[in-house]
Amino acid sequence: MDIGVFIPIANNGWIMSATSPQYLPSFDLNKAITQKAERYGLDFALSMIKLHGFGGETQFWDYALESFTLMAGLAAVTDRIRLYASVPVLAIPPAIAARMAVTIDSISHGRFGLNIVSGWQKAEYDQMSIWPGEAHFLRRYDYCAEYVTVMKQLWETGRSDFKGQYFTMNDCRLLPQPSARIDIICAGQSQAGVDFAAAHADYNFCFGMGLNEPTKCQPSVQRNVEASIASGRRCEALLLFMIIADETDEAAHAKWERYKEGADLDAIAWMNHQGEADPRGALDVSAIYMSRPPSAMNLNIGTLVGSYATVARLMDEIAEVKGAAGVMLTFDDFLVGLDQFGQHIQPLMKTRAHVVAAV
Repeated sequence: MDIGVFIPIANNGWIMSATSPQYLPSFDLNKAITQKAERYGLDFALSMIKLHGFGGETQFWDYALESFTLMAGLAAVTDRIRLYASVPVLAIPPAIAARMAVTIDSISHGRFGLNIVSGWQKAEYDQMSIWPGEAHFLRRYDYCAEYVTVMKQLWETGRSDFKGQYFTMNDCRLLPQPSARIDIICAGQSQAGVDFAAAHADYNFCFGMGLNEPTKCQPSVQRNVEASIASGRRCEALLLFMIIADETDEAAHAKWERYKEGADLDAIAWMNHQGEADPRGALDVSAIYMSRPPSAMNLNIGTLVGSYATVARLMDEIAEVKGAAGVMLTFDDFLVGLDQFGQHIQPLMKTRAHVVAAV
């Protein structure tokens, strides 16, 4: 099971709370996190893209860096770990994104991949007058399919004459070609999103709500497996979990309760409002999924709370989810959390014994 880290490209990571660790994003912070992850033998690091935050008391995600630029910098200061940037398809043309990806492929010597962001939050794009209208909610995966097709043609052949509904290439050229395969990741949760991933991506993020219930995501993973089989392609499932750990279960749960007490209700309400704009409803919008009970405060990322031994046991249970290729981790405090994982949790995991030995 591969393990990666969802680096905090925006302020306060993935906890909308005034009582959780508060920090602003910076290159130095993300460099320290990614280099720690590499030293502890983690397999990949991924950065999201967010162009408009949720506000509230904590100004949640109002401060954010740009994904390609950040990952280019990290490619230059790492040696082994795989790196994934996120592309907002409504803001960057596919031929430009393809060239940016090839550039980071060159910097990283073939360690680069790309996460496709279809665009669900109108405010991100309307602020720049590039929101294509409400119809985008219904057609966004068709748009993404053309987008990825153009990029793949350029990477594989160095040119594209693609003619579609959304993109027209006229002998578009791209040289040099990448030195290694550039994997595509997405996070499709609706059936349309899952089908897009199965047809065009190499990995799809699957979610599963619950506290210390790592196998609760099995139905979501199974849906991804079935779509992949139907497409005749291999699109593997990646899982997303947050770790809140301490020396004892009691100490870890005390942190969790403290964070919940400080939940930024205004930021959560803003996220809900933006997500509800999709006419197809909750099944098609990750934001609404993330705002449901039991805990919108950490966007309903699957949450592992407990002692180092407890979290290690739960991580080994994740490896038993059929059809899951790996897991991407977030932490309440990334620098502390990565040290806890690398020094205390991973050494107790049966599924990472080979990594511990190598490290």
